[in-house]
Amino acid sequence: MASKEKAELLFKQERLSRGGSSIPEYEQRARVERTKTAKLRELRLAREAELTPKAEETRGASEKPARQRSSKTLRPHGGIR
Repeated sequence: MASKEKAELLFKQERLSRGGSSIPEYEQRARVERTKTAKLRELRLAREAELTPKAEETRGASEKPARQRSSKTLRPHGGIR
């Protein structure tokens, strides 16, 4: 057997001994990362959903809503006061 044939045989044996995974390692890492990202996104959205009603409740009845001007109270530009 030539050294090239020995190397090929050794390479094939290593692949088979690793469990024969047909998915490359970089794709496995990418899947794990996407799964983690999705979980973190769910947690962030859940936290934001919890905080949103609390922010409205803390406004309270003592604060008045912002007053909007009607078009009648606006003065024309360049006019005398």
